[in-house]
Amino acid sequence: LGMAAVPVGTFPGFMTEGTLLYRRGEYGKALACFDNALKLRAEDKHCLVARSKCYLRLGDTENSLKDAEASLQNDKTFPKGLYQKAETLYTMGDFEFALVFYHRGYRLRPELQKFRLGIQKSQEAIVNCIGSPSSVKLENKEDLCFISRQAESKKANQKLQIKLTKDQQWTKKQEPQRNPKVERQLLGELYADKAYLEKLLKDEDLMKSSTKKGIKVADMVLSGIAYLDTRTEFWQQQKPIYARVRERKLRQQRWIRDKKRKPAEVARYIVKSMEDIDMLLTGGSPEESCKKAEHVLKTIQGWSDDEVPNKNELIGNLHSCIGNAQLEMGQMEAALQSHKMDLEFARQNDLPDAISRALDNIGRVYARIGKFQEAIDTWEEKIPMAKSSLEKTWLFHEIGRCYLELDKAEAARNYGEKSLQSADEEGDVEWQLHASVLVAQAQEKLKDYRSAIMNFEKALEKAKLVHDDPAQKAIITALDDVSRSFIEDLKERGRE
Repeated sequence: LGMAAVPVGTFPGFMTEGTLLYRRGEYGKALACFDNALKLRAEDKHCLVARSKCYLRLGDTENSLKDAEASLQNDKTFPKGLYQKAETLYTMGDFEFALVFYHRGYRLRPELQKFRLGIQKSQEAIVNCIGSPSSVKLENKEDLCFISRQAESKKANQKLQIKLTKDQQWTKKQEPQRNPKVERQLLGELYADKAYLEKLLKDEDLMKSSTKKGIKVADMVLSGIAYLDTRTEFWQQQKPIYARVRERKLRQQRWIRDKKRKPAEVARYIVKSMEDIDMLLTGGSPEESCKKAEHVLKTIQGWSDDEVPNKNELIGNLHSCIGNAQLEMGQMEAALQSHKMDLEFARQNDLPDAISRALDNIGRVYARIGKFQEAIDTWEEKIPMAKSSLEKTWLFHEIGRCYLELDKAEAARNYGEKSLQSADEEGDVEWQLHASVLVAQAQEKLKDYRSAIMNFEKALEKAKLVHDDPAQKAIITALDDVSRSFIEDLKERGRE
């Protein structure tokens, strides 16, 4: 086997599967899917970014950075690649470089909130690193990370020591301007030791003396302080990563007290909260997601309209999140009410995208509880709002499926054909499969057996393409049934 074995499957198939596994938190399995996809299309930038994200979640920052950089190879302005490179550098503790790439992305796509947040967290982290960033020489080395900054700081401390030993100027204030409160927080019990050592520095006679072994006391004291400084620095670099949760909680409590909230803080709170709500739902914790959304909704309703830009849009969005969580928990009536609230807010404020979203969700709930006609009415109202072929594909498919449930086979077939047409435009094999099955089932009910067999066979080809074994088995069974009905029908007509 001289060549690397070509994986069995399609590029879109591997991408879809990898994305699903990544969302479920199965990063190792997702990584394997993206590896296969890249064997089929070596330089696909979207797939490189996807694999980089897996590496980053698995703690392999080196490969994460390699893939992020490879995704920018042919297109330096690829926003996802820039963001992924910045995120990786940030995780590596390379805040200055991360900042450069967040800025680059922000200049290209200022409407993307994530670049703004990236700039903010990098700046916070840089400020959190003791001393100004200028004390860290920036060399454009790809592998510059935590360790290099630690080394820089040690060098700086050594220089400081040498200079002081030469000049014997103990009384000079040699420590950089630091915030004692922050230091106390970071050093904990060690803070008292540092204060003690700094007090010793002021004792000139002691500083000039040496120990029995001839070591200058001054050197010992300074090296002690230098050690504590590097610890402070290290903890401060770490701090943005783990101290954020607690700080956020404190900040939120503070806002609820101080009525004057800064627009930037409000925006940050909202973005962060919406991310959390979404992550909890996709991560399989609908109860938590629902609680969080209800809490945020209550908080925002308590704020004035000038404090929260597009407040009504946001309230609708939160009702939608609550509805999705309730649907997951099986609370159908409650979900229906929440999505109807979303629709009401969207209509009052004339928000077409939100209207479309709400109609989509209301239809889903109706279909799930078996109210198929209500689902059809809701979804048919949404048709003119559907933007992409992909959105039309599943919308037509769902409506067709409901007509089939209601035994309206002709309408089901028409919608199935529309769905298939959109799926072909989109080039989406999985939806081509679903739509072909729907059309075939409708034709079978209409006793158009010949066409039904043809469409089931088409569907079978698609199922093989995307390696959907359960679908293959189901279609083969369906084909047997239709063929049997077809033969019965022929015999019947022969007798007549």
